[in-house]
Amino acid sequence: MFRTLAKATAAIAVVCTAAGAGLALDEGRAGAATPTAGAATRTAGTATRTAGAAFTGSDFTGTRKIRVDGHSVNVSCAGRAHRGRPLVMLMAGGGEGLDNMAALQKSLSRTNRVCSYDRLGEGASDQPAAGTLQTMDDTGALLTGVLDRLAGDRPVVLAGHSLGGYIAARYTPGHTDRVKGLVLLDATIPHLTRDMNRTIPADATGVPAQVRDGAIAANEGQNPEQFVIADGPVRSAGHIPVEILKHESQYAEVPEYGPALEKMWADGQREWQRISARSSLTTAKGSGHYIHTDRPDLALKAVQKVAHRAAHQH
Repeated sequence: MFRTLAKATAAIAVVCTAAGAGLALDEGRAGAATPTAGAATRTAGTATRTAGAAFTGSDFTGTRKIRVDGHSVNVSCAGRAHRGRPLVMLMAGGGEGLDNMAALQKSLSRTNRVCSYDRLGEGASDQPAAGTLQTMDDTGALLTGVLDRLAGDRPVVLAGHSLGGYIAARYTPGHTDRVKGLVLLDATIPHLTRDMNRTIPADATGVPAQVRDGAIAANEGQNPEQFVIADGPVRSAGHIPVEILKHESQYAEVPEYGPALEKMWADGQREWQRISARSSLTTAKGSGHYIHTDRPDLALKAVQKVAHRAAHQH
């Protein structure tokens, strides 16, 4: 999550994990960036692997730096690899380093091989190239490179929170040869810019206007990853197991639009169900946006359930 707004508007974070970041970042970048030159091209429906990648992540425990496409990427792994069991890859929200999901990683590591990584612009990884925007092609290529190094030929379960969930959900349909299960923890919704404009009108002022304008600015790339959070339809990943958890309540700081924002978010989570014929949506009772912190029991159960199913699907 990008934590650049005052506490009075903290509730907007759930809107896109990046909401409001543009209000505090360098406004000079807005509109000046162009897509990253030389970004790896991905053919729709395929799962192209990073050329020459080696499998080196089978035995280390702890945090280290690896090189992916010329970038230094901070990764962390724990737990033992078991034959037939997938690697679980945790993906934190925007503005968060991998430490944000460390507690969940520790719990999962008792029965799974589990890793996490910092995307470019986050944590201890390299920054994106100055004056550029990252797209799903770019962040997807980085994820592929990380998986090449840490998972090798083993199946993978992606478990993402917020923006990490959005990236995982966009990545999975084109990589079902490798990704065999998916967990979305209050993932950023598929049509956030469209739905935000529909939910908070253009004549809104004060905190609601900050919520709307901050979310849209962040979606356009005004965030630490310089990542464009683009609206788009949900693509199918077939019949892989998918668990989707949504928060129970988050919008107390925007009372006049709270119910509408909650409906917007819930509708977006239902959209993510289209990703698989084997998807399940659950409301995490007693949880705000950080489900893995507020209800770690439910997050752990969801990942373990998907990992078990991924290991036994034929």
